[in-house]
Amino acid sequence: MIPSLSPEQVELVVQNRHPDPFSLLGCHRLLASGSASEVALAGSGGEGWVVRTYLPQAVAVGVVTGDDGEDYPLTPRHHPHFFEGPIAAELGRSGRPYQLRLETATGQQQIFYDPYGFRSDYWTDDDRTLFQAGKHLRLYDKLGAHPLTLEGIAGVYFALWAPAALGVSIIGDVNQWQGRQHQMQPTAAGIWILFIPGCDLGDRYQYEVQTAQGQIYQKSDPVGFYHEVRPRTASIVTDLDRYTWQDGDWLQQRGQRDPLSQPIAIYEVHLGSWRHTATEDPPLLPSDRSTPIPFVPVPISGYQPRSRFLSYRELAHSLIPYVLELGYTHVELLPLAEHPFDGSWGYQVTGYYAPTSRFGDPEGLMYFIDQCHHQGLGVILDWVPGHFAKDEHGLGDFDGTPLYEYADPRKGQQPEWGTLVFDYDRPEVRNFLIANALFWFDKYHIDGIRVDAVASMLYLDYGRKAGEWVTNQYGGRENIEAADFLRQLNQVLFSQFPGILSIAEESTVWPMVSWPTYVGGLGFNAKWNLGWTHDVLDYFTMEPGLRQFHHNNVTFPMWYHHSENFMLVLSHDDVVRGQGSILSKMPGDEWQKFANVRCLCGFMYAHPGKKTLFMGLELGQWEEWNVWGDLNQQLLKDPLHHQLKRFLQDLNHLYRSQPALYSQDFQESGFDWIDCSDNRHSVISFLRRGADPQDFGVVVCNFTPQPHAHYRIGVPEFGFYTELFNSDAREYGGSNMGNLGGKWAEEWPFHNHPYSLDLCLPPLGVLMFRLDRDRQPYGQD
Repeated sequence: MIPSLSPEQVELVVQNRHPDPFSLLGCHRLLASGSASEVALAGSGGEGWVVRTYLPQAVAVGVVTGDDGEDYPLTPRHHPHFFEGPIAAELGRSGRPYQLRLETATGQQQIFYDPYGFRSDYWTDDDRTLFQAGKHLRLYDKLGAHPLTLEGIAGVYFALWAPAALGVSIIGDVNQWQGRQHQMQPTAAGIWILFIPGCDLGDRYQYEVQTAQGQIYQKSDPVGFYHEVRPRTASIVTDLDRYTWQDGDWLQQRGQRDPLSQPIAIYEVHLGSWRHTATEDPPLLPSDRSTPIPFVPVPISGYQPRSRFLSYRELAHSLIPYVLELGYTHVELLPLAEHPFDGSWGYQVTGYYAPTSRFGDPEGLMYFIDQCHHQGLGVILDWVPGHFAKDEHGLGDFDGTPLYEYADPRKGQQPEWGTLVFDYDRPEVRNFLIANALFWFDKYHIDGIRVDAVASMLYLDYGRKAGEWVTNQYGGRENIEAADFLRQLNQVLFSQFPGILSIAEESTVWPMVSWPTYVGGLGFNAKWNLGWTHDVLDYFTMEPGLRQFHHNNVTFPMWYHHSENFMLVLSHDDVVRGQGSILSKMPGDEWQKFANVRCLCGFMYAHPGKKTLFMGLELGQWEEWNVWGDLNQQLLKDPLHHQLKRFLQDLNHLYRSQPALYSQDFQESGFDWIDCSDNRHSVISFLRRGADPQDFGVVVCNFTPQPHAHYRIGVPEFGFYTELFNSDAREYGGSNMGNLGGKWAEEWPFHNHPYSLDLCLPPLGVLMFRLDRDRQPYGQD
């Protein structure tokens, strides 16, 4: 006798509102008492089995057993698409999964394994405990869609966090996007799970989330590893462990190095606007063509209808050689996490665990990073934990409640950007973000993150007017839980991946951003020096004759330099929103504009701090950055633009060859002023020192077009000072004024040093000298 089901129970399943679908659906043992146990496909004894299923598109359903292949018909129960029926006891004793035979109204038949015939302990009590504490470091191994084999049957295991949802279904290719066939099982901690046999790599899917208010949302997977190309929004099943990495030596060496004592010169690039190709150009595909979804070229938006994006693999063969030719040590990629709108530059994210499919699949990005490491180039990813997009398929109001964002809109919305703000006080949300950062290091082998808009996270009134924000518990404007989150993030990152970079874009005077957490810092190991950028660009964009009155702009940053581990930047933010390009900002005629850019970059590389420059500066772009376009390589046909590119190449190679310019960026012993007070001539001079006391360089900067003959500066030792670098050299488009290869020091005390150099300072020029200890005066052995 089959136990009686009430119509109400069946209706809960039909409406996807049953609190425990596995208690009704699937295969259940019939006990002698006439009741059904809750154990599917297990145990022994009893009176046989009952199979129940809800298949909205079916008019007839049968059960095909693994023992004898016999077909047991099921009958409708309380609803035309809810079926049940008794099965011979041998099914249970065999312990083998069974299949369902479905027939549709058009006569089509399908045979597939019943998802409710599989129990999985993939999500465990330990997972729940760690997640609720915000400490599940490999959350991405348990949430999302994972290819899995259960009881010898291949399929995909799905897990989703949606604690307030009334019901959650998986919709997609596996069920023709029917929202009731694959209802997920709720578990503790608000996790919904389901194993779907027969689901495979390349299958598209989403979650249909029913809220407590009865609303139905179709959501992309928050921990989905691959998504459709915009404007489509489905997630795609993939396997991130298919790729075979070849960068083991790189990772081992990285873990043994202190990055702050190494040269760091970063080329910041937006992959979608660095370079395009014609739509008809065939894409570069993997040689084995093993990817489940081949790369389909993605056209640019309507601004360039005949152009398409380069794939990750094509970028590996074009961008990497380009960056290496320029001499950079790292490439920094503007946000690659999936985002719906090209014009957001990647900063309004909907898929935090998925590299954007504009440029191909996850394996393509792995190949790109692997090739970077193979050729000696580090990779930094722009990461955006401060806010996220409001798009309906994204994280906002995920289960009918503000799950990922603060509930109070005065904290949970960022009005300046039209985005939502993560709830850093909720352990599961902190876990989602920290695991996400770890994910990019673990699965994609990145070497660092640049954390976007840290100031927006740290201050409750950021971008908000009076009355639009709420104070912390002490009445202040600081977001205490966001600061705690950043400390936890950096503690975990450096414990798991030594030798990496964690860089803060932080624009305020929040103290100790790049100090260790054990002394009260936020734990980053570098911070963008946006004060330097603001002061120096203000200085260089004014007429040179006025610079004597603003000398403090170029000297003041050194007075606070040792308060943080600063990175000097000329970033994408400096060449957008009507600001013009770096070259176009410069005063004077064409020659002076180029000379000013060379002077600016020369000063930047000589100044303590790691370096970041945005793409296009090397070409001398006249127009500001346009996300819809690409870099104008045709400019290199003009000698001045070609010479500027060579200048930056040589500057990078010089920087990397001189430990005095990088090894003690953050030690006070690494820098000494020679003279910072000559505002009348707008000239500064200083020493850069390496870890070896005998290793030092001399830098002199003339910030006006007025050259100076017999300009004297003090130096600490006698000898010949080789002119290593002159930004005014002929090969860079300069006037070629200089010091004929170097100068001997004279026994003429100056600037509190026992010796001095009599120099010729070129217009708008930066000179770098190094003492040649092997060279002796004439007449001496």
